[in-house]
Amino acid sequence: MCPANVIKALSGAMVLALAMPAAAQEAPPPAQPAEVPPAAVTRPPSQDWRLVAPENLLIIDTTKGRILVELAPEVAPAHVERIRLLAGLGFYDGLAWHRVIDWFMAQTGDPLGTGDGQSAYPDLPGEFTFRRGPDMDFTPVSAPMGALLGFVGSLPVQTQPAELMPRTSDGMVHGWAMYCPGVAGMARDEDPDTANSQFFLMRQAYPSLDKRYTVWGRVIVGLDVVRALKVGEEPSGMVPAEPDRMLRVRVASDLPVESRPTARVLDAGSPIFATTIESVRLQRGADFSICDLELPVQVSDPAFG
Repeated sequence: MCPANVIKALSGAMVLALAMPAAAQEAPPPAQPAEVPPAAVTRPPSQDWRLVAPENLLIIDTTKGRILVELAPEVAPAHVERIRLLAGLGFYDGLAWHRVIDWFMAQTGDPLGTGDGQSAYPDLPGEFTFRRGPDMDFTPVSAPMGALLGFVGSLPVQTQPAELMPRTSDGMVHGWAMYCPGVAGMARDEDPDTANSQFFLMRQAYPSLDKRYTVWGRVIVGLDVVRALKVGEEPSGMVPAEPDRMLRVRVASDLPVESRPTARVLDAGSPIFATTIESVRLQRGADFSICDLELPVQVSDPAFG
């Protein structure tokens, strides 16, 4: 699972067909400033934080530390189910972060450690976009050029406005997740329907991946761990010797209650976060991007006392 235009020699490997890593250092396309949506009605501070459901909290223990990922079944249900399945089977335990590119991403999930391996389960059709209905929990934060940028859970997304829902055959509108730092995507080869077990976590924003690789979650704790993973050799990013590894990967709901971590994420629609949005917008000006926003997280983790 390597970029076809970077490593031609690995013709059978899963790919991320994109530009060289230097392109990852480019800032995301600037969004036009827009008014912050009105804050929600006054509510107790305790309601500003939402508890991540244990079935949507993925715990990745690595040789560099712990990473917590919030799964996004609303956006990619089949891929989330695959991650849950493989984690529950212990498939990911001990696997290497075999390909790590600075200013880009860290890739893992290959039992061979070469970029050519996968699980015994069938490949998955791509879930590059999703349909947003009136019942989906979506919080807008800006509206550049008629589109809406906001959050589904902790995941940054772009979508059409709700005003278009009555005009569509299914009463929903088009949307897709955005490849901001910490976003979790599935690796695949040149065929768009070949994701299987390999995945990657973004070290930085890379908007050219949007709508081309399935997004299934986002790192809510441990982005510093992702960025600390051993970087591979240029230009391939393959780590030739002693790569960092995933020691254990589990969904929180598969662990005993007394040993599982819990995470509360600041609600993107809270008045507290509205203030943060406005502050970041003023600092960034015309360069403001949803990738500039990070939702604060409160963690209770028995593993650390």
